[in-house]
Order: sequence, then C-alpha cells, then structure tokens
Amino acid sequence: MSLFDKTFEPLVHQKTIDCNQGAVRSVRFNVDGAYALSCGSDKKVKLWNPTTGLLLKTYGGHADEVTDVAGSCDSCHIVTASLDKSIIYWDVATGQQLRRLRVHAGGVKCVRFNEDSSIAFSGSRDNTVMCWDIRTRKLEPVQTMKEAKDCITSIVVDDHKVIASSLDGCIRYYDIRAGEMTCDDLGVSVTYMVQTKKSNCVVAACQDGTVRLLDNNDGSLLSEYEGQNPEQYQIECGIMANDLHIISGSSGGYAIIWDLLEGTVLQKVQISSYGGVVHSLSTHPSRNKLLLARKRDMYVFCSEGEQEDVEIL
Repeated sequence: MSLFDKTFEPLVHQKTIDCNQGAVRSVRFNVDGAYALSCGSDKKVKLWNPTTGLLLKTYGGHADEVTDVAGSCDSCHIVTASLDKSIIYWDVATGQQLRRLRVHAGGVKCVRFNEDSSIAFSGSRDNTVMCWDIRTRKLEPVQTMKEAKDCITSIVVDDHKVIASSLDGCIRYYDIRAGEMTCDDLGVSVTYMVQTKKSNCVVAACQDGTVRLLDNNDGSLLSEYEGQNPEQYQIECGIMANDLHIISGSSGGYAIIWDLLEGTVLQKVQISSYGGVVHSLSTHPSRNKLLLARKRDMYVFCSEGEQEDVEIL
C-alpha cells in the first residue's frame, strides 16, 4: 500500500526503549527519520537507533532539564533547549559543544532550525522567540520577537516565515522578508503546534482538550478534533507523513489518531492500560511511523507493512 493511499493502516507496537534518563521530556526524529533523539530530566540528550533500540550517543552539558532538540538538515548537528535558559549547538559525531547561547531570561521550551540549518530559533518562558546565526561566533541573537504575553510553546519555520504558539492563546506568523507579524487569537492556551507538509495549515493542540486545524493564509478554523483529555498537562500533537491523519497524545496512556478531513477517530494507540501521560510525540517524515514518550520510556509504533520491511532488513 502506498503511503499516500487514503486507506488508514493501524499502527502496531514495534519497540519500547527505556531511555534511562529520568522523565523523558520530548522525543524527536531526525531529518530523515533514521535516528531518534530523547530529552531527559537528567539534563542529557540521547541519540538512538529507533529500530534496534541501540543507544548511539549521549550529550551532556546543560545545568537543568532538557526540554527540546532539533536536528540539522545534514544530521551533523543538533541544537538543544533547556530550563537552564540556554541553547547548545552540538557536533553529533564528536559530542562537542560548538556554541552555548544564553540570553533568554527564562527556561527555553522549544528549538528549531531553518531549512538550511544556518539559523536556529528558540522559544522561552520569557515570552520571546530568538533567532541565532548559528554559523558565526556571535553570542547575541540576530533578532528577538517580543510580542507574546506568555510562554512560547512551539515554533515552526518555513522558508521566510516563522510561526510561534504561546500559552497566551495566540499563534503569531512572522514574515521575515516583509517584516510583518499577524496574530490569530484562539482564546485558549496553545500547548503545541505543527504545520502540514504542504504548509497550508497548522495543527494546534490546546489546553481545553481540543486539537484545531487552522488555515495558514487567513487563520480560519477548518476543523476540530476532540478527546485529547490533557488535564493540566501540555500535550503535543502531530500530523502523519501522508498529511491525512492528525495525532495527539493524551493523559490516559494512549495517543489518538483522527482522520484530518472527517474528524473521526481512527485509532487509539494504546501504550498502557494503567494510564499515564503520553505528552510528547514525533511523526516520521516519510513513513507511517511514530515515536511516543511516557514517563521514562520512548515507544516506537509503525504500520504492519513498515514492521515487515524492518524484519526483511
């Protein structure tokens, strides 16, 4: 079955990885999905082979919990965010710190690269988004965006546009070329946000338990997906590689997959019948594959077809 076939193929459990780094704060695929990265409350980031569960490298240097990580376009570098108010730019192979940038006045919650990984973007509890020229020795950001009234929860970078979500209930669109900012006020705290592959919509997880699909051009609400049950937690959302299925974590020990167009629940991806918050997730960039985080573990799920491919390899 083609990845872009509209037929939904349920995901099955492939592997559970005990990250052994305290509570796992976030999990991320690298740019091509060959590797996985986990951020921990033990102040470290770990690089994994998600198929075999093999630990490849550990990166330690932050003074507080690591909250997010992003891989560069060539997979040679990563940038990490921490509650110690800093971001660190790393060499993947050697584990060396190439830059430590500490200008934020609060803990850093999210990081992203631009398309060619020359600029890093960080969002913080100090309500700002900062842009860093990562290839120079400059220790100050090249631009700071200060419009948010509460913590920045996620950043999307697309060509000349930067999109930032905030707990103040707004999603802000920054046009770097035009020097303009537009704001969509959802009226409820936005805990996470991703963009569809075609870059025409954003998917926003909100504190009221609803995941919303918004048009990138005019901010109009296209659809809503119910059942996240976040309680007091900040839970992430995502979109599968085919751009047809929305996914979100929950506080009940499972993730939920919806049909993007119809809004129907296609699957509850069960991790534990004992509950627990599935708070972080990452969808594979090109395959029907998924990373989920709960407590100290990272879970790998894929379709049965993808599992057969792995066994053949």
